[in-house]
Amino acid sequence: MPVLRSSVVILLNLLLMGSVANGQDATIRKLQVESLRPVKKYVPDSLIKKWKSGGNYTLTVGQGSLSNWAAGGDQFSFTLNTILQLYSYYRKGRNSWDNTLDIFFGYINTTSLGSRKNDDRFDLISKYGYSLNKKINLATLFNVRSQFIPGYTYPNNVKTFASTFMSPGYIIFSQGLDFRPNKQFSVFFSPITARWVIITNETLSNRGEYGVKPGSKSIGQFGAFGTFTVEKNFNKKVLYKARIDLFSNYQRKPDNIDIFVTNVLTTKIGKNLALSWNVDLIYDDDVRLFGPKKTSPGLQAKSIIGFGLQVKF
Repeated sequence: MPVLRSSVVILLNLLLMGSVANGQDATIRKLQVESLRPVKKYVPDSLIKKWKSGGNYTLTVGQGSLSNWAAGGDQFSFTLNTILQLYSYYRKGRNSWDNTLDIFFGYINTTSLGSRKNDDRFDLISKYGYSLNKKINLATLFNVRSQFIPGYTYPNNVKTFASTFMSPGYIIFSQGLDFRPNKQFSVFFSPITARWVIITNETLSNRGEYGVKPGSKSIGQFGAFGTFTVEKNFNKKVLYKARIDLFSNYQRKPDNIDIFVTNVLTTKIGKNLALSWNVDLIYDDDVRLFGPKKTSPGLQAKSIIGFGLQVKF
């Protein structure tokens, strides 16, 4: 009997030890499997990317035509153009902040007068929005538009100084609603808009150009403002971008609405080659440089067709 009890005790101990060993092996295997799983790295909210930035650069050679262009130009010309378009967008919760900067510079060889000159423009838009719902934002818009270098007109084949940096310069500060039914189209409208026309050049100021009083450097205007923007990709190679700005001056002839229109149609031909067509239209009742006596407003038109390099970044 003692031998039998000893055998039973030894057997039970062996079974217990085997069970414990199997449990330990299972635990070790579980730990090994868990150690091979990818670790989810915690990223604090402050490091989540809220900005989206980029741009587009275009260098083209082509043909341009102008009509009643106040900043200077002739009927027909060969051109070398560079366009730099930059953007930076911010999104967080209901808040958005959209910033765009377009810089255009053109070298023009005119055929009518055998002259060479430059044509340029810069256009900065900054718009802050607070989302009221999925399609409508309460928005504040700031816009400044002018040029860098002198421009000339040629009345009666006489070279006449017409514009330069911030002469004229247009500054808009506006509070309104921004309607965005989709990513391709937006409408901003404001019945409360302040606009300033700036003339920093003394010669143009003394002549009283662009609606300012002779000798004055600026004129303030109050009115309604609307801007419509479209960015449509027809396919991977064809892109159309357009913007229409409308301003009505409550203080002087509100029915005579100032208009600024810019259109760009781009077709990619290769990886970095593109064919582009730019059309700009301007009507400003205060720009009275046209007509038989050069004292009337007029529709300004510029069309440039070009082919060249296009790089996105």
